[in-house]
This record gives sequence, C-alpha cells and structure tokens, in this order.
Amino acid sequence: MRAVWFENGRVMMIDQRRLPHEVSIVGLDNHVQVAEAIRNMTTRGAPSIGAAAAYGMCLAGLSGADIGAAAGTLKAARPTANDLFYAVDHMVREIGSGSDPVAAADGYAQMIVDKCMLIGGHGSSLIEDGMKVMTHCNAGALATVDVGTALAPIRRARDQGKGVFVYVSETRPRLQGMQLTAWELNQEGIPHAIISDGASAHFMSKGVGLIITGADRIAANGDFANKIGTFDKALAARALGIPFYVAAPVSTFDFGTPTGEEIVIEERSEDEVTVLNGVRIAPEGSPALNPAFDVTPADYVTGFITEEGILGPGEIWKVKG
Repeated sequence: MRAVWFENGRVMMIDQRRLPHEVSIVGLDNHVQVAEAIRNMTTRGAPSIGAAAAYGMCLAGLSGADIGAAAGTLKAARPTANDLFYAVDHMVREIGSGSDPVAAADGYAQMIVDKCMLIGGHGSSLIEDGMKVMTHCNAGALATVDVGTALAPIRRARDQGKGVFVYVSETRPRLQGMQLTAWELNQEGIPHAIISDGASAHFMSKGVGLIITGADRIAANGDFANKIGTFDKALAARALGIPFYVAAPVSTFDFGTPTGEEIVIEERSEDEVTVLNGVRIAPEGSPALNPAFDVTPADYVTGFITEEGILGPGEIWKVKG
C-alpha cells in the first residue's frame, strides 16, 4: 500500500489524520477534493503532496476541467511545499502535450519512489553500526508515497544489518513524529523512542551521532524550510558538533527562490495549539501563533542527501540541470 494512488477513476490516499489508531482509506473524485485533502492534511509530506496534486491534475484532465484553474486551486492548498508546485507544473506540461493523464500521474508517483530508493542508498553510508539517529516530523513512506526521504537511509541501514536506534521527536503541535514516524518504525521493528521536542538537545548530548530531517522547500542558497522545530535542532547540533543532514529529492529544490527569507511560511489555525480534544486549554484572551514551518540557514547543514548523491550546501547548483 502506498500513501496515495489512483484506482478505478479515483484518487485514493491513507488518511494520515487517523493514524496511528486506524488505517483509513479515502477516495476523492475531483481536483477540488484533492486540494482540500492537501490543505487539511489528510495527506502530508512534500513528496506525497506532490503526488496527490499530480493525481488531482489527472482528475481535472479526465473530467475536462479548466487545467489552468485546477492548477491554481491545487497550488493554493499549501504554499510552502515546493513539490506541490513542481508536480502541478509537470502535469500541466504533460496534459498540454497530449499525454494520458493517468499514465503521467502514475509516472510522477513512481518517479518519487525511485528517487527515495536512491536517497536511501546514498544516505545509509552515513549511518554506522550502533549509531543513534534523530529525526523530526515525518519523512517516511507516508510523506513520500513510499520508502521515505529521512527514513530511507535508516531503512536501508537496517537492511544492511546495521544496528540503528532512532530518537523520534514528537513534533508539536500536530505530532507527526509521535503519530506517524513512530508508527512506521514500529511497523518495521526498528528500535526507537519518542521524545518531547524540548528534550532534543538533552538527548543529542547523550550520544546522538547523526540528525536527518526532510524538507519542504530548499532555496537556491541552501536555506531550507521544514516542519517547525527543525531550526532548533540545527542550532543544538551545531553547538554539540553533530552532523545535520537534509534528505530530499531534487523536486524539493526551488532555484527560483534565492534565499530562505523569500520562502512563504504557512500559518495554520491557532486551534492546533490552543485546543485539545475539542476543549480550549489556553486562557481565554491569549492568542497563539502557529507557523507550520521554520527556515534553517544553509550554514547549519552538513549536506543534502538527494537521488543524485550527497551534496554540500555550496554544491546544490549541481542538481539544477
């Protein structure tokens, strides 16, 4: 089972909001429904968002909808993830050139999986037997159609017989680390423990050998946006001398954005912070700020693990072609 796929004329996806307690599948009939599923985080993770958008464009093409309008609707769903824009533009070109929409979208999704396999192979070389690795948010199969970006090297290292232990930061306020990454690792029997976000530096100081995160958009200079709390980890990693790597396919690089200052940061509802199980837990009259992402400067990145190899921040121009 993949995180998102096309079946019998519908876009199918795992409802990630219901994990880890229930594996629920939803079916979507048009691009507007797909855009809403991206917006409300039924599906999430930059590469999976891209695949969902590709299938949304597929539905638009099959139904005879206005392709330009459909592209605009899908791109507006979440502004930070570059894969969303990359996938929509890809499908606009494919549909415009007369390609079969289903074949084009299936091809895009498979391309993501193939790239993740390569990322796993390159990144596993960084993991030593017995190493403790820390992650943030979810950059596994759920976020990338299959296999993963940040989790791909961990999976490959396990398959190579290396012992690896994973610290999974909970990732407030949506808890993607605790609910999704931990679920994936548990399914595969990879040793791990969930930690609160605030405990990250504490555990880094106790022997973490490597940090790997995913990314939602990487600017031309190597600054990158990822789930809120990533910059905190990069700062602590620098202070403690721990290598900090970013795993992402080339589709996540946005060479039209010069630096991280130009990356649009999605602001989500304060209810995600102030409301728990339908009950407001913050004082009335106290507002909350809820940015979904932060930007980590390239200076804090040891390297980018891509399908084309591991590149230093000053080398990412090599993937531009």
